[in-house]
Amino acid sequence: MIQVDDLKWDRDGLIPVVVQDADTAEVLTLAYMNRESLARTRELQQSVFFSRSRQSLWHKGETSGNYQDVVSLSADCDGDALVLRVRPRGPACHTGARSCFFEPVAGFVREAAEGIDPILAELEVLIEKRRTMRPEGSYTAMLFDRGLKRILQKVGEEAAETVIAGMGGDREEMIRETSDLMFHLLVALREMGIPLSEITRELRSRRK
Repeated sequence: MIQVDDLKWDRDGLIPVVVQDADTAEVLTLAYMNRESLARTRELQQSVFFSRSRQSLWHKGETSGNYQDVVSLSADCDGDALVLRVRPRGPACHTGARSCFFEPVAGFVREAAEGIDPILAELEVLIEKRRTMRPEGSYTAMLFDRGLKRILQKVGEEAAETVIAGMGGDREEMIRETSDLMFHLLVALREMGIPLSEITRELRSRRK
């Protein structure tokens, strides 16, 4: 177990911190801590960083409500970087995305990840962009323009169509309608300010 005094702080008294979802292992953001923010993190059991741009402590979620509850803090073998494992209460990124890491770098092939988690995370980011930027001709932006009531009506319509497809035994139609339903649910959640992480937390509580 490494002591705080044995960590290798840089010339500005900072150390980089990789913030990771404790349940999914997804990397959420990269931030920095100084000794005071580390002490506050330990005291509050929530992420507190040092903002290099503002030159002040930054309690993640203090203004947005997107707190990060601490699970563990570990140092690497050289003691010059930290991994903070958290359970996030909302998006980690100021854009509204779950993770700050969603922009592929030119020249690198982005391999499609297996499972549904990555595509749901990508859709959550895309839907938030449509909500904030409202590009002309976007179906998603149009839904946001029409408001929550219309979005929820679409959820109801898609749910009914999913049931009809299932009762009809049409496998391909069931896949399409289920996808439509999930997409509109994501739009509704985004309009209500509910991140997927909160749905994940609720589902996890039902594992019995």
